[in-house]
Amino acid sequence: MRLNHIAHAVALVAALATNSAQAAPSLIAIGSLSGTASDLSGLSGNLENGASAALLGGMGSGLAWAGGNTFLALPDRGPNAITYNATVDDTASYIARFQTVQLALTHTPSGSLPYTLTPTLQATTLLYSTTPLNYGSTAGLPSGTPALNTAGKYYFTGRSDGFGAGNSGNPNNARLDPEGIRASNDGKSVYISDEYGPYVYQFDRSTGERTKTFSLPAMFDIATQSSQKSVEFTNTTGRVTNKGMEGLAISPDGQTLIGFMQSPLLQDGGDGGRYNRIITIDTNTGATQQFAYDNFIAGKAYNSSEILALNSTQFLVLERDGKGLGDGSNAAMKQMRLVDIGGATDVSDITGAANLAGAARSTSLFLDLVGAMTGAGFTAAQIPSKLEGAAFGADIVENGVTYHTMYVANDNDFVNTTVGSVTNDNKFYVFKFTDADLQAVKAGATFQAQNISAVPEPESYALMLTGLAAVGLVRRRAR
Repeated sequence: MRLNHIAHAVALVAALATNSAQAAPSLIAIGSLSGTASDLSGLSGNLENGASAALLGGMGSGLAWAGGNTFLALPDRGPNAITYNATVDDTASYIARFQTVQLALTHTPSGSLPYTLTPTLQATTLLYSTTPLNYGSTAGLPSGTPALNTAGKYYFTGRSDGFGAGNSGNPNNARLDPEGIRASNDGKSVYISDEYGPYVYQFDRSTGERTKTFSLPAMFDIATQSSQKSVEFTNTTGRVTNKGMEGLAISPDGQTLIGFMQSPLLQDGGDGGRYNRIITIDTNTGATQQFAYDNFIAGKAYNSSEILALNSTQFLVLERDGKGLGDGSNAAMKQMRLVDIGGATDVSDITGAANLAGAARSTSLFLDLVGAMTGAGFTAAQIPSKLEGAAFGADIVENGVTYHTMYVANDNDFVNTTVGSVTNDNKFYVFKFTDADLQAVKAGATFQAQNISAVPEPESYALMLTGLAAVGLVRRRAR
């Protein structure tokens, strides 16, 4: 009898250990930044639609870790929810930029959550080309050429008429709708993907200068460009309008970029299609490969918003509906799902849903974001409709246990709405997870942290310090 009690106790301890090791990732902190403030671009005046050229607005279309508690947050093409000119789909000459933010995570309770997250805007970096770009000149609107342009500095903007003749793959087009961002391992560059081209560019992180263009296969381009999405919808091949390269990841060694469309290409089924493409890009040579994954969840396709690299072949993909805060509805489906392309077929020369089906990899649920947030006390109506940016952060240690962190951000479309006590401003949600959490989803799944070695000072921040030092408000930091 005593032996039976001992055996039962051993089995109970083993079960508890297994359950603990396989506990789901959990929400530990939330931080906010108001979008109604000005950013640190130093821009003055208003855009064509009356919005401030320096409006902080939304900054969660993409989110990248840059080491420590430094992150790079990405607004998309700017405030186009203001109705003013249908010819350009209400887009304006908002200069493309990324924001440098400190997301300070401290182990002090904040409400029902065990950590406090304090976001602080550090710098705004404007993106430009050293060679001339194609700007728009729509009748009834001011020129699409930014007044800030100078010889050797031609700024990218979100206005939809900023393109030249030919297909959408022209790197001389000024229009840029940034959606994904990652920092290089040496900390000196950022990689940004966009929906208009789709494009993938490399920029100097300190100055915002474009330093490299990665040429994507022609199958991603559309032949008919237009300032109106209704016209672009007539294309039959290439990316779906407004659903281009939505997500971008970088391998832990920094040698490979991994991007994907928000929806399958038109020739693969388009919006609502089942098989999306993952494209890998060698950061040194520009060589590409393509792999397919099945984005159906319970018989339905969702928008693919972000991709994170756990290692060189295993990724987390953010699949979501468009419901929740900002849409006036209840969020129902927002998930991080694990996909493994190790040994998968390169589908660069394969088109069509039927042909991709046999090569497509399935996904497995890693984190139910809606479940985690409602479990933390939020209603489905208070969960942002557009959770789009995600990044891994620094590890944390609790009682000798190491946890990885994942930060998720929202794109509020430059519009603040409120449901109850929750405002759809810039939100940053922090989750913790263990290696066991990954392996519970897929045996052998591993996490490798990106090693970012340098954190250069952005030019806009350096200029701000210089200006303040000139009037005696701060001392210039020694370099």
